[in-house]
Amino acid sequence: MTMKNDTLTIAVLPGDGIGREVMPACLALVNAATTMAGAPALAFETHNAGAQYYAESGDALPSSTLEACRKSDAILFGAMGWPDIRFPDGTEIIPQLDLRMELGLFAGVRPIRWFPGLPRVLTDPRAEQIDFVLVREQTEGLFYARGRGEIRNDEEAYDTMQITRSGTERVTEFAFDIARQRKRRGKPGNVTCVDKANVFQSMAFFRKVFDEVADRHPDLTKDHAYVDALALNMVKKPWTFDVLVTENMFGDILSDLAAGLIGGMGMAPSADIGNKHGLFQPAHGTAPDIAGKGCANPSAMFLSAAMMLDWLAAKFDQPTLADAARLMEGAVEHTLSTKLAIPMEYGGNANCAEMTRSVISSLSAARKEVA
Repeated sequence: MTMKNDTLTIAVLPGDGIGREVMPACLALVNAATTMAGAPALAFETHNAGAQYYAESGDALPSSTLEACRKSDAILFGAMGWPDIRFPDGTEIIPQLDLRMELGLFAGVRPIRWFPGLPRVLTDPRAEQIDFVLVREQTEGLFYARGRGEIRNDEEAYDTMQITRSGTERVTEFAFDIARQRKRRGKPGNVTCVDKANVFQSMAFFRKVFDEVADRHPDLTKDHAYVDALALNMVKKPWTFDVLVTENMFGDILSDLAAGLIGGMGMAPSADIGNKHGLFQPAHGTAPDIAGKGCANPSAMFLSAAMMLDWLAAKFDQPTLADAARLMEGAVEHTLSTKLAIPMEYGGNANCAEMTRSVISSLSAARKEVA
């Protein structure tokens, strides 16, 4: 696809809590990195959504915001939700789930990579080799039951899991495409199907469709794992994983566990990808306990924006955007590995502003390393 003009439009949804703090930090870094890389201009347009906006307006995801997301070239998302602000039925305000359904963002991509300078959660020295990708199907699975659950006579509750051939095929194809990209960079090129096929017919069907798709990719390898065994091995030997693909709820749980392996949510980026749209957000929440104190770690937001630049580079054939992404990742790694700044959540003293200044100042060092 070619660019319509010289500028790409990015819908910016800071949201709630620390989302409002890490987003401006991220935009400052993106501007610095794209300028250094000579990349196309990005026009950031900020829009309202989230729990705090719902408390003010009664609308968690305005139609104008949704339409802006549809028209944008990419969506940069902070964090949304607030414990004390809920819908009348008691459920949480989670516009990100609505965006996934409205925009068909079927693939949740969670890269899990350990960065030098971070605390090593696992004592095994091989934990420094952790570098895998979890791909989560996001439009069906058990989350299909959201808004469709049934309570009978205040005695029984039912939520229905949906697994479709089309949904499973497209997310599996997506996972194999990632594995092929990683294989070019020296990774194993293996995709693991994570399911519970020994118990549930829906999961046996998920595995069946996975195997059919895998047969179309003889240049790559595959294997299977039950989700409980996978959770065990994620703690025992996560350095053996390459690409994992799984159902919505399983992916929701495993992605948080995986983030714990690399120090926590402050280092966990993510992307929600569909056929036409891409939304990029840190995996962490709004963190009400530290919101407003300026001490949030913006690294996950930085790395999510780097994922956005890579996606835009591929979509619009603009390699300088990928160059900017490498600069951002390199600057984060340089900051942590040299201990130029250590985030508060890892025992350091660097608050959000100090981390941002340090990472931006490390762009020059990252450029030398990339070159």
